[in-house]
Amino acid sequence: MKLTEIQDLIKFVAKSGVSEVELETKEVKIVIKTPRGRDQQLIVQAPPVQQVITATPQQVIQPAVQQNVQQVENKTPQTPATGGDEGKYVTIKSPMIGTFYRSSGPDKPVFVNVGDEVGPGKVVCIIEAMKLFNEIESDVKGKIVKVLVNDATPVEYDQPLFLVDPS
Repeated sequence: MKLTEIQDLIKFVAKSGVSEVELETKEVKIVIKTPRGRDQQLIVQAPPVQQVITATPQQVIQPAVQQNVQQVENKTPQTPATGGDEGKYVTIKSPMIGTFYRSSGPDKPVFVNVGDEVGPGKVVCIIEAMKLFNEIESDVKGKIVKVLVNDATPVEYDQPLFLVDPS
């Protein structure tokens, strides 16, 4: 298992709020425990050597974060070039963490496209969270100007999903 994969696993566990995760492959066994009120610890054991490494997630994650800051900045979605009119648009944001879907199935049409009219209560997308598919409805009336998220990608709480022209 690569160090970056271990770091990603630590980040996931830290965000998820679970108290313990075990992962075992042929070459390595990883146990991540996050007891409340104490530092989180990572224990990595390799069967041939029985090596144990203990570190807080911050000690492991920090170097990776510093190395990848520039890459993350380059991957951040840009707001659309609208000639300075972007202040007049209303943003539909994600009400939860999950996976964004533009349609109810792979062979189904998308809920909304750029140029479509939406109104309060109109379903604009689905966000899957913990195997539950939550329909996200528009709370504004207007025309979809921009879809800010790609289909089947993870979204964060309060992340902008659509730009709507309310005029």
